Amino acid sequence: MIDEIQRRLEASGLALKGRDRLPNETGWQLRFKSGEIINVFDNGTISVQGKNQEAVERLLDLEQRETIPVDVSGGSPSRQVFVVYGHDASAKTQLEAMLRRWDLEPLILDQLPSEGQTIIEKLEKYTSGDVRFAVVLATPDDEGYPRSKVDERQFRARQNVILELGLLLAKLGRSRVAILVKGQEQMERPSDIQGLIYIPFTDNVEEAKVILAKEMEKQGLSIAVAKL
Repeated sequence: MIDEIQRRLEASGLALKGRDRLPNETGWQLRFKSGEIINVFDNGTISVQGKNQEAVERLLDLEQRETIPVDVSGGSPSRQVFVVYGHDASAKTQLEAMLRRWDLEPLILDQLPSEGQTIIEKLEKYTSGDVRFAVVLATPDDEGYPRSKVDERQFRARQNVILELGLLLAKLGRSRVAILVKGQEQMERPSDIQGLIYIPFTDNVEEAKVILAKEMEKQGLSIAVAKL
């Protein structure tokens, strides 16, 4: 058991610092250079200490993981993630850089060849292949309010972002689509998708990236702990 746990953690990018028997010979302790400490007891109990506890626990919680689709051709599972965004170029660049650090392959619509297709046709084409997940970046690009009720004005994502969100929900399913919301306190959300999970996306992305990584791992996209 200890060998398997060590192998999994090292495969995630952690560098082993030491491996020793616990006091009273009750189990093993793994210590990693980035501060993670894992105690593996002989009775099968695992205790996580030190840094990045939540991420390590997710990585080792094998019983709750969903089955990862297998590529019957013998290759590695796809790590393609479709990205939808509005007019906030800075937020889009920040998100793209984060996904690439996680060794994912972001598919960004304006970077893909059109081949004479409309935007909707492009979206349908590129989500029909090996896309495993989609991230929709909702930023306060537009303003709207009920007719004659200017005092109820709210920010909202662009209409194309909402349309593409709906298409992705139908295509991939709710569990495989994450919605990152920038400035969510002032953002209007479509009323018929209020039950979805919205992840706050601010200049400090620490909270957002942990939640997003957790949602991706549930769908079989493993994220190296050291890269969070």
